[in-house]
Amino acid sequence: MIELVIDQRRKDLGGFEVGRVLPYAKRRMIGPFIFFDHMGPADFQAGFGREVDVRPHPHIGLSTLSYLFEGEMTHRDSVGVTQPIRPGEVNWMTAGRGITHSERFETLREHGGRMNGIQTWIALPVEDEEMAPSFDHYAPEVLPTHEENGMWARLIAGEAFGAKSPVKTHSPMFYVHWHLNAGAQAQLPAEYPERAAYVAQGLVEVDGRQHHEGQMMVFLPGEPVLFTAVSDAVVMLLGGEPIGPRFIDWNFVSSSKDRLEQAKADWRAGRMKLPDADDQEFIPLPEPSPPANPMS
Repeated sequence: MIELVIDQRRKDLGGFEVGRVLPYAKRRMIGPFIFFDHMGPADFQAGFGREVDVRPHPHIGLSTLSYLFEGEMTHRDSVGVTQPIRPGEVNWMTAGRGITHSERFETLREHGGRMNGIQTWIALPVEDEEMAPSFDHYAPEVLPTHEENGMWARLIAGEAFGAKSPVKTHSPMFYVHWHLNAGAQAQLPAEYPERAAYVAQGLVEVDGRQHHEGQMMVFLPGEPVLFTAVSDAVVMLLGGEPIGPRFIDWNFVSSSKDRLEQAKADWRAGRMKLPDADDQEFIPLPEPSPPANPMS
């Protein structure tokens, strides 16, 4: 039933740690999901430095999906959007042929507080990789929810459990937020060929084994999966139809290596527009390390 278990790898992004799960050497994608970061959980005191902010940077060939359990951040992008995101809301940004954006933490900086959430990248189908960039925001009230027997669920994006999210997607997929009370059971159906579950909080049992916060279970296709909450738990379900292999280079995703090189050249040369509301700084393209000097 379980094909693979992936443990998050903690990454310091400059004053703020994330737990990176995807991409992983033994499993690059789950359906169209090609990147999965658990932001925090982290507690901030009021007045923390600006090094925590994510300065303007570019993307191509993907959609980003930001979803918070706690905290607040502000998104600014090159299509003219400035949008705070709060717990339960969905920020869905489609890069297509190219977009730049930043993520700022002004509210947390002013008041202090806890940051805890998930950011994913969802690769676009080949026919949509060069579509026009766009941004959509969804309030939690418009997302389908269900509650029974100690289980609460919100369908963030895609279709699952007989429901459909209003979030505009580009390929068959599902993304679900589960909250399970201790002792509750819930089942993930077998309707998609690629499925995974990430334990964002607590402890769950699947197929006779316990899995803890920071672990992603990747499931074999064809059978439903029964979860039992050993403690109160938060689980993110994700997956969908595979869309084919993709290349990743820095913040760029594409089915073509040549397209990645073009995007890197465009960013290096300043040909990608910065957000109007946030155009005073940016993250430069990381350059490869020079070869070691054999004489040193």
